[in-house]
Amino acid sequence: MGRRGGGKRGGDRGRGGQGPRTQRPQRSDYEELIKINDRFEDYYNQLGLFDHVEKENFWATLRRELPNSFRFTGSKGHAVAVQKILKGRYIPEIESIEYNGSTVEAPTPIPWFPHQLAWQMTTPKHVVRKFAPFKSFQQFLVSETCAGNISRQEIVSMIPPLLMDIKPGMVVLDLCAAPGSKTAQLIEMVHGGEEARIRKVLHDIKQNDGRGVSPNGEVVNEEIEEEKEQDDWSDQGRSTGLVIANDVDYKRAHMLIHQTKRLNSPNLLVTNHDATMYPSIKLPSENRSGQKPVQNKYLKFDRVLADVPCSGDGTARKNANVWKDWLPGNAIGLFPTQVRILVRALQMTKAGGRVIYSTCSMNPVEDEAVVAAAIERCGGPAKVHIVDCKDLLPGLMRKPGLSTWNVMEKLGSIHESWTQVQDDPGKLVEGMFPPKVPLPLDRCMRVYPHLQDTGGFFIAVLEKKVEIRAKPESESQRIEPKTSIISAVDKINARPTNDSLSATKIDALDDIAPPQINENAEILTTAARQNQEIAPNEEPVSPRKHQLDDQADTYMSTKRIKVRDEVDEAAPRGGEDREVHWPPPPGAQLDISRPEAANLPEPESEDKTVIPASNQSLEHTGIDYKGRRNAGQQPFEEPFKYLVTNHPELQTIYDFYNLSPRFPRDRFMVRNATGNPVKSIYYTSALTRDVLTANEATGLKFVHCGVKMFVRQDVQRENTCRWRIQTDGLPVIEAWVGEERVVRLRKKSTLRGLLVEMFPKVTGDGWKELGEIGERVRDIDLGCCILKIEKGIGDDAFSERFVLPLWRSLHSLNLMLPKEDRKAMLLRLYNEIVPLQDSSKVRRESRKGIPNGNAPNASSDVEGQMPDGARMDNAPDGGNDLQANLDATSDEEVEADVKEVD
Repeated sequence: MGRRGGGKRGGDRGRGGQGPRTQRPQRSDYEELIKINDRFEDYYNQLGLFDHVEKENFWATLRRELPNSFRFTGSKGHAVAVQKILKGRYIPEIESIEYNGSTVEAPTPIPWFPHQLAWQMTTPKHVVRKFAPFKSFQQFLVSETCAGNISRQEIVSMIPPLLMDIKPGMVVLDLCAAPGSKTAQLIEMVHGGEEARIRKVLHDIKQNDGRGVSPNGEVVNEEIEEEKEQDDWSDQGRSTGLVIANDVDYKRAHMLIHQTKRLNSPNLLVTNHDATMYPSIKLPSENRSGQKPVQNKYLKFDRVLADVPCSGDGTARKNANVWKDWLPGNAIGLFPTQVRILVRALQMTKAGGRVIYSTCSMNPVEDEAVVAAAIERCGGPAKVHIVDCKDLLPGLMRKPGLSTWNVMEKLGSIHESWTQVQDDPGKLVEGMFPPKVPLPLDRCMRVYPHLQDTGGFFIAVLEKKVEIRAKPESESQRIEPKTSIISAVDKINARPTNDSLSATKIDALDDIAPPQINENAEILTTAARQNQEIAPNEEPVSPRKHQLDDQADTYMSTKRIKVRDEVDEAAPRGGEDREVHWPPPPGAQLDISRPEAANLPEPESEDKTVIPASNQSLEHTGIDYKGRRNAGQQPFEEPFKYLVTNHPELQTIYDFYNLSPRFPRDRFMVRNATGNPVKSIYYTSALTRDVLTANEATGLKFVHCGVKMFVRQDVQRENTCRWRIQTDGLPVIEAWVGEERVVRLRKKSTLRGLLVEMFPKVTGDGWKELGEIGERVRDIDLGCCILKIEKGIGDDAFSERFVLPLWRSLHSLNLMLPKEDRKAMLLRLYNEIVPLQDSSKVRRESRKGIPNGNAPNASSDVEGQMPDGARMDNAPDGGNDLQANLDATSDEEVEADVKEVD
């Protein structure tokens, strides 16, 4: 797992299980909006959730602004190291502040979050603005957020992943993943203990391979002792698990990629599908000795997170618009979609696996009712068990789930039971009311805002006991069949009417067969909408996940993608209510056009294309689709092609970096149709490779996977390897690179010089100014190498070990880091904010006869001022423009910093 930054982080917002997001309306100022909504308050008051005193506290808290909260991210070791800087440097300064005769409250750790890696700050903004220590603290937060070491995330949003009991090696699905805060937690858990395991493996084999290893064996044994419960050793200590993150909205799926990319996980796959009918993922056939290959094997998940689209009334503290927009119809309209997502999640889970269902709504129609309805459809409590979580996360204040509740219909009437409305239900269905067969719904978890100064949230942990076949949806959720014409005519003729008045017969017809204004159309067709455009005059529904200011989703329909149940058999023809669709269409016939693509900006990169509706290969169309994007079409995603292990370009890499033969060589891939490494080479885990290769041309929409490991680079000598190690892939491969390409650094003063000065000179006597590494970098061959910063003791030593990419050019040296990462590291390690110096600029100006003192911007940031030819590979290999724009802030800058033109 890496610790590199990848751009600014946002809170955990948005939805992932229902249509594309349109333009967001203007956000209302939280203080200006009047926080009164009679229906909102009446509904929750009549539920009887609290006594009088607690009820007043609940509403008072819900009207206050939400405190700021954040989480330290990445591997445990690195997250703790950054956290120690907060605790040792900034907290004491803030605690020394006095305001109005009392000490200002400093940021505090969340008591139930492991290792104190989540914090919140309740200090009012007007106090924060008055004192310098808060300014320094804010600079630290901004810097580490940009570097990817801190994530701004709402406290309650952190809960669901902690209840999943994820172990390394597990296969995990996040069905409604964007924007990615929870997905990042899942990735961290799947990689738990990986760094310690790999170092332990390297210590065990170092005598055979003759490779240097750091830190020493005693430290490794201590780390393994801490992580001894993490048992995932089958792949030389590397994590064998997989996280699949999905979002139905194409643009939000790429936001998700941007948010999780900083974790540098080769075990992450991102898909773009409707969660209500998420397609089954095929695995390669197994060849057993003496037996026929096992066909039709599908991936099952150990854990599934279904953080579903919801009305979001628990977010009223951060989304002030909840107070004016709350309507009972919000929850009623979302109920069917939520049930379908949860049922699909249970279908794809292994027997013995867990599904975590969560919403940021407090409405029981979206919470307990959905859980009960899904359990009923899946065979009852004997097959799906509600896990009791009251003893988990000690310190988290919560309330039990509800066993009884009322339902408020669209016009505000409140009903206690289905029997009161079954004759004229409108949009209400039986499943929205408390179940007839009692379930232990009190085992669900409700987090209310006033309990610990948070937002509102609901979580249920479900355990799948045995394999299931989901029942068809309740008849009450379907549209009644239309009355036949003959039947209607017979009934009209049997009625005594005034034949002279045609309107009388029309009225009679309306009584017998009312006009089919289908209010429940979205309930029936949501699971069949994935790829095609919205009907011209159709009104979109408006499900929202965590933002009530998200606008309505568009309707979508699909050419059916095969969705499999637990038993790998196709449903019979005509079984429309089954979650298995027949017949499965061939991948070549799938129309993967997407309506949201029409709203994307025009592509700027030259290698962007639009896939033709026929899904035929661009090479055979005879039409140049580059840069084109027709209405209703999804931007073209380059295919994933794995390289053969003996590919000549890979062989060059193996030799140059003396890559250990123990490092897997069958997991390198490229993203282009030719399957040749042109600009970038990616690396994935073994299971990720199996999933991609087995599902090629099946219609599954993979939009991201793998870590960018190598990037093609212009070089100044012919025998220099043209493939440099990308920062993203460095944490994965660094332990397996030979000592020939390693530079070790132990003094903080040496690293500070490399961070501040870009392109320090090595030739001549320049190497003497580089301290402890001078002689080593003077003698090392040109090209990419790895700078390993080692732990030590003393004021000039480092308290943690980390690695950085280094480039040795013909005359100089340079750390391949974006400027923001350099600045973040200077602030973190040295508590300094200093301008960066570009020595190559000074030398160039000097050669032109300009005195150093007059060289423009000689000691300032120099992006955009590099000479022609210094910026390489700006366009990413594969992917799409949307992701390229998101990543431009880091990758382009590093590529500009790689080579000095001498």
